[in-house]
Parts: sequence; C-alpha cells; structure tokens
Amino acid sequence: MSSPLRLGIAGLGTVGIGVVKIVQKHADLLAMRSGRPVAITAVSARDRMKNRDADLSSYRWEADPMAVATADDVDVFIELVGGDAGVARDSIEAALRSGKDVVTANKALLAMHGQHLAKLAEDLGRVIRFEAAVAGGIPVIKSITESMAGNRITRVMGVMNGTCNYILTRMESAGLPYDAVFEEARQLGYLEADPTLDVGGIDAGHKLAILSSIAFGTQVNFNAVEIEGIERVSIDDIHRARDMGYRIKLLGVAQMTARGLEQRMSPCLVPADSPLGQLVGGTNMVVIEGDSVGQIVLRGAGAGEGPTASAVMSDIVEIARGVRMPVFGQPAGSLTAAQPARTAVPAAYYIRLELQDKPGALAKVATVLGDAGISIDRMRQYGQHSPASVPVLVVTHKTTPEAIDYAIEALPRTGVLVSDPVELRIEEV
Repeated sequence: MSSPLRLGIAGLGTVGIGVVKIVQKHADLLAMRSGRPVAITAVSARDRMKNRDADLSSYRWEADPMAVATADDVDVFIELVGGDAGVARDSIEAALRSGKDVVTANKALLAMHGQHLAKLAEDLGRVIRFEAAVAGGIPVIKSITESMAGNRITRVMGVMNGTCNYILTRMESAGLPYDAVFEEARQLGYLEADPTLDVGGIDAGHKLAILSSIAFGTQVNFNAVEIEGIERVSIDDIHRARDMGYRIKLLGVAQMTARGLEQRMSPCLVPADSPLGQLVGGTNMVVIEGDSVGQIVLRGAGAGEGPTASAVMSDIVEIARGVRMPVFGQPAGSLTAAQPARTAVPAAYYIRLELQDKPGALAKVATVLGDAGISIDRMRQYGQHSPASVPVLVVTHKTTPEAIDYAIEALPRTGVLVSDPVELRIEEV
C-alpha cells in the first residue's frame, strides 16, 4: 500500500475532535477508500490541558498553528481555527507555500479572501478544499462542482443557518416570542460567541457568497450580499404567515441576471407545504437549479461534530485519491468580477400593519398601495390588539421591490399607522 497521507490539524474544537475520532474509528475503511492510509501526525490548539474526550497522546503537540502548517511530516494542513484573518489566514498561506494542500471549514475566511487564496494555491500547484464551510454535512460543494458540472446553474437558494431555523420553528411550535427563544438558543449553546453572526444573517451570508462564486463562476464577493437578519420577525408574523399557508425562513437566494449577480439573505415567506417550508429545527437545506437537471434539493445536518467532520474527511479522502481541482471549480484567473445587482425579480409580498381603529384607515392604505402600482391579493383584519388599534395583514400580487420600497416609505405618512409596517418577500420554491 502507498505511504500514509499525513495530516496536521490546527484547532481542536468540536469539528477538529470530530475529525480525530473519524480517523481513529475508521482507519481501515479510510485506507481502503483512499487507496492509502490516512494518519494524523501533529495537532495544535490554544489549551493543551483541556479535556477533549479523545486520545491525542500519539500526535505531536504544537502550541503554534504555524508550526503545524510548515512541518515536514505534514502533507495536508487542516485549518479549523476560524476567523476571517489572523492566524487562520496566515497559517493557510504558510501551508500552501510549504507545499501542502489545505482543508478548511472556515467560511468567513473564504468569503472575505477566497479569490486571493485560490490564486495563491493555484500558482503554487496546491489545492484548498472546503466542503465543510457550507451547510455542514450536506455535500453541496461537490454537487455543484462535480455532479452538476454539465449544467448552467440558474439559481441557488436555501436555509443555511441552523440556529435561525431552530429559532423560527421553535417560535411557531411553542408559541414563544423571539426574545425568549433567542435566550433558549443561547442556553443550549446554539449561538456563536457573537450572536449577530447567526441571527443577523452574516454566517449564512458568508455561505451564500461562496456558493454564488462556485455556481456562477464569479469572484467571491461577500460585500455584495444583501443581508437582513431575523431580529424583526415577531411571533405575530409567524402565526399570521401560517394562517395564510406560509412559513418564515431566513432564506438565501443567488441568481445571475442580465443586470448582474443578485445575492440576498433575508427572512422570506415560503409555502408551508414546500420542502423548505417543512424544514424544522437546526436542519439545513440547499436547493440548486440547473438547466439540464432541473431542481435538486439537498437536506441534512448543517452543523455539529459528526456532520461537519464528515465533510472535512470527504475532502481529505479526495486529496488522498489524487483528485486535484481548482478551488472554486474553475481556474481563479477565469472567475469574473460580477456586477452586483439589487433584487429586481417581481414577487408577492406579505405586509403587516397596525392601524388606528378609525373610519377610512383601510382606504388610506389601499390608496398608497394603488399609487405604488401594487394590487392586493388577500387582506385580513384581526381582532383588536388594544382599544385603539387593529392588526391588518396584506398579501400582494407580484410586484417589484421598488414598488414595495415606495409603499413602505409612504404608509407611515398616512397618519393611520400605530407602528412601522413590516414587509417580507414571498419566495416561489
């Protein structure tokens, strides 16, 4: 049998320890599937004394990730430190310059510096693999670059943050307000150290930027992603969306248009009976549409020790087999700098209003919508929230984002609203 593929792991958190466990548990299976043994030679983390529930005694310990990245007895550097700069970026660059291939789960780093790292890797004849960076255990990167290589991708969309999906589905099932479920998620350890990365849509936006680059052959551009988190979604929105046959999801959508590349991550309504509408808990789902294959739906665990480590191992096995591929599926020099485009595709919208309980209030709302060129598909008035106000829900026919923007800006000027209106796009899936 061939010589072992020697791994050096920087970062022994949940995912890093998951990789160690897989290598230890499935050594024979990995050797058969890879055509050569896979062995860990060196590891690094901040705290050597921490109990990690794994036997690390046979691996050389390095206090500095750079020592692992440049070690002579490491063939593949596994970067699981995290962060969009600093030691993560420095160690990956050092590993590439030292003649090593790289496997990472670092979505933030790739979203911010992916083009630079791809060019560096290809100039040095090395590869960077990152299946674990997007949607955990779901093989979405390989699906686009390999299984759907014969397709022109027309749209990519999905639920890519399990924490947000947990919060939204928990609000619905338990009838709890956002703040209560947010705190519950914090107590369960579901939230990042900076919770805005999750609930603010930033984590999912990183993933969408990476998928857009692979799907449409463009330079990754996180700064062009329109991002809105789930903070303003209320329990009333969730209940009323359900009454109208929808569920609310933090949905990422990317598509190339004649105007440029649209990338948006925002709360949307989706049909309750659709695959995305039926997605509950911390599960992720990615929908890919190609001109030959049609629509592909991938569903699975988007985070956690086992699923994410499984994705890391899939990349390691590919490298062991000798598979060499450009970082984003095609040579870095051929990736275009796409023109960012604000979403212009017409859609129906959900609008929630809290109106003063007085004659003519609804007529003023209808006038504003009519002036914006928006027609009403359905309107529903609920029981009074207070003696002086009435909740009203409007579902529009398809209209443009510009028309909605005009209406949302004009509605408060009618003088009949008790609070600011809330609008959410209804996405066809």
